[in-house]
Amino acid sequence: MAEVNKQRLKLLYLMEIFSKDTDDEHMLTLPQIISKLKAYGVDVERKTLYQDFEILRDYGFDIIGVQTQRNYYYHIGNRQLELPELKLLVDSVQSAKFMTKKKSNALIKKLEGMVSKYEAQKLQRQVIISGRVKAMNESIYFNVDKLHEAIGAGRQISFKYYRWNINKEMELRKDGDWYQVSPWGLMWDDENYYLVGYDGEEKKIKHYRVDKMKSITVVDQKREGKEQFKSFNMPRYTKSLFGMYGGEEVQVTLEAENGMVGILIDRFGKDIPIKPVDENHFRTTVVVAVSDQFLCWNMAFDEGVKIVGPEKVLERMKEKI
Repeated sequence: MAEVNKQRLKLLYLMEIFSKDTDDEHMLTLPQIISKLKAYGVDVERKTLYQDFEILRDYGFDIIGVQTQRNYYYHIGNRQLELPELKLLVDSVQSAKFMTKKKSNALIKKLEGMVSKYEAQKLQRQVIISGRVKAMNESIYFNVDKLHEAIGAGRQISFKYYRWNINKEMELRKDGDWYQVSPWGLMWDDENYYLVGYDGEEKKIKHYRVDKMKSITVVDQKREGKEQFKSFNMPRYTKSLFGMYGGEEVQVTLEAENGMVGILIDRFGKDIPIKPVDENHFRTTVVVAVSDQFLCWNMAFDEGVKIVGPEKVLERMKEKI
């Protein structure tokens, strides 16, 4: 009975052999494939193997046969994700601050399973563990899942929120009291995950670091903030913040040297208006959440980028200086 079951699994074993042991640079002959199937307890003849290949091709499995001299060599062609695509994903996972080192390594291991054992070694060589800061909250996967659940159900959430203290310990904000907000979206900015939601008590849109949220619970109350989010522009909101610090959103006019245009486009996007002032300077108006971080960012350019309006932002800059 066991042998019968092994035969029924033959096509699955073949898929695994092709997936793990072949790629564009590594191929197998028919005798080698027969030998590997035998290691699984499956006996097969050449004739039936050709038929199996056709069944797998009909299914969409890209088996390629190449003749070299008198021998035929077989390997898998197209995969769902090719090696260059997986390299990009591995680099992104490795560099993501919001993931812990343990979770990064576990996810990379799963990505390695999508290529041959030979290409998996190339992915491992892609992974350079640097001394960069990684998140320490192991629950971020579950946090993201719970937030998507609440957003999909159109319900509010409650949670507790952490911050660091001078003893390098995570302590709860608001003396451990619960936060309750209406979640509307998730964004990845400044190498961290953020929840964007509506605070019904303060009647305003806010954002929260997902890895600093604890005990997220979906509340049986309908989400608020629908009117506010009708005209909400997530990319503009992200560009208006500096270091994800909030502040009053204001249309700020900047005057800059022509050589600084690339820096402003990188920061605020290609759609910013450019109005020449003279041969060496231009002006632009951008929406900014005016915070100390924005003012310090501006001060770093000295005379290269200057705030010229509105007056209330100029006054705040003078106070900062």
